[in-house]
Amino acid sequence: MKLPLLLAACCLIGSAFATVNAQTKGDRWLEDLLRSQGSPLLQQVLNQPDTFQYQIIYTEINRDKHNRPHFKHHYFNVDRNRYHNPASTVKLPTALMALEKLNTLQLKGVDKFTAMLTDSAFSKQTAVVSDSTAENGLPSIAHYIKKVFLVSDNDAYNRLYEWVGQQTLNEGLWQKGYKDVRITRRFTPMSEEENRWTNPVRFMQQDKVLYAQAAVRSNANFDFSKTIHVGKAHYNWDDELIHEPIDFTTHNQLPLQDLQQLLQSVMFPESVPAKKRFNLSHEDYTFLYEYMAKLPFESDYPSYDTNEFFDSYTKFFMFRADKSKIPDYMRVFNKTGWSYGFLTDASYVVDFKNKVEYMLSAVIYVNSDGVLNDNKYEYEEVGYPFFKEVGQIIYDHELKRERKYSPDLSKFKQ
Repeated sequence: MKLPLLLAACCLIGSAFATVNAQTKGDRWLEDLLRSQGSPLLQQVLNQPDTFQYQIIYTEINRDKHNRPHFKHHYFNVDRNRYHNPASTVKLPTALMALEKLNTLQLKGVDKFTAMLTDSAFSKQTAVVSDSTAENGLPSIAHYIKKVFLVSDNDAYNRLYEWVGQQTLNEGLWQKGYKDVRITRRFTPMSEEENRWTNPVRFMQQDKVLYAQAAVRSNANFDFSKTIHVGKAHYNWDDELIHEPIDFTTHNQLPLQDLQQLLQSVMFPESVPAKKRFNLSHEDYTFLYEYMAKLPFESDYPSYDTNEFFDSYTKFFMFRADKSKIPDYMRVFNKTGWSYGFLTDASYVVDFKNKVEYMLSAVIYVNSDGVLNDNKYEYEEVGYPFFKEVGQIIYDHELKRERKYSPDLSKFKQ
C-alpha cells in the first residue's frame, strides 16, 4: 500500500472514542519537540490522531544530591477513556501480582524457583507438569516470568494468570488504586466463564507436595457498562469474516497512564505512594530488573533462536524497526504488547556511559483497512518506525539535557 493512501486511511471505531477531545490531557512542550524534529512520516502520523490513536508519555527524571529521583511527566494526546487493546502489557502487572501472592502467603519451603505444576479441572483447561526450556526441566513462577519478559511468551502469562486467579489479580490492582485496569482473560480462546475459572496448582519438591491450590472461580465484579467496539469487520476464531466491529467490552484493559505508573512502581518503588507498591522482596526486584532488560541471546534457560528472537524483539523504542543491536552500555527495562493493530511499549531507558535515564511510553493503532484478525497491520510500515523515531528524538534530547546532579545508576547494572 502506498504511503499517502495508508496515512490518509481512517479507522472505523466505536462510541468508546467519542469523548477523545474532551478527555485529552497533554502539554505543548512534548508535542512541539516531536513536531520540530519529526520526519514527514512522523508528522503525518501526528497530524492524524483520530486515525492512529497514538498516546505518548515522556517522563523526565532528575536526581537530587542524595540521588533520589524526581519525576516530571509530559503527555501528548493521552486519554485514559480512549480504549486501546493492551495485548501483552498486562503481563507486567500479572507477573508482579504472581510474586506478591507468593510473598503474601509466606509458604514454607516455597519460593519463585520452586517447581509449580498446573493441573486441569474445568472446560478447556490444560495441565503442565514439565518444561523442557528450564534447566531442571520443571516449570516455576520464576521461569514463567523470565519468558514473559524475554520474548513475551503467551503460555507463560496464562500460567501466571492461573496461579494468581482472576479475582485476586484484579482486586489486588484495584486496591492499589488502578481502578481502570481489568485483566479478564488468558491468551487462548475461552469464554468469559472459562476465564473466571483458574486451574489447580501444586508446588513440589521432588515427589512431595509443599502447597496445593484448588481450582478457583472468580467472583470479581467488573464494570462492563461502557460498550467498546473497534474496527469495521473482523475474523473470528473459526477464520470466518464477520462484517461487524470486534466487541472489546469485556476484554483486558490497561490505560497507558496506569502502565507507566506500574513500571515506575517497579523501577522506583519509593517514588509512588505506599498503597501503589507491590509486596516484593529485594531479591524479587533484582530478579525483575535482570529479566526486564535481558536480551534473548543472553539467556541460556530458556534458550532462543536469535534469528527469530533478535535483540530488539521486545524493544520498540529506537531499536525494533530495523532490528538494531542494542549498545552494551544501554539497558531498556520495559514491557511491550502488540495485537489487533495496536502497538504499546512502556520503558525505562538507561545509558550508563552518558549517565542518562528517562521513561517513555506510547501506543499507536495501525490498521488502515479496519479489519481485525486479518494479520494485515502496518506494524513495519508505520508502527515500528513511529516508535523508533519518537524514541530517538527523546534520547537525543536527553543526551543534551543538563542535569544538576549526575545519576548513580549502579542499582540497574547487571
